[in-house]
Amino acid sequence: MAPKYITIESVTGGVKNRVKQNLKFKTGNFVWRIKFTAPLKPSTVNNKNLNVTTLNNTPLLTNIRYDSVNNYIEIEPLEPYNKNESYLLHVSGMVESKRGQKLQDDIIIQFKL
Repeated sequence: MAPKYITIESVTGGVKNRVKQNLKFKTGNFVWRIKFTAPLKPSTVNNKNLNVTTLNNTPLLTNIRYDSVNNYIEIEPLEPYNKNESYLLHVSGMVESKRGQKLQDDIIIQFKL
């Protein structure tokens, strides 16, 4: 079994069984990759609908990229995560497919290094 370099503390939005990690080494700057089953409307892929915050809702600076060929979003922190501090990855239900479908629920993943 691969080592777990982050601790997933909780997951909302009915996707707990889909959260996986494949980090090769411990780092404070890992990139979240979120895979979708359909092409997304690019205007809904933004830092309002996708972000990382501390538990106190202080936003982290991030770079968000959308790969329209493979239908995934990458969220890269522009500042390192602090060890032993919990964070929240927010994926809003406002992220929309090109056909107008939205996520049923917001997804929030609480994690800690």
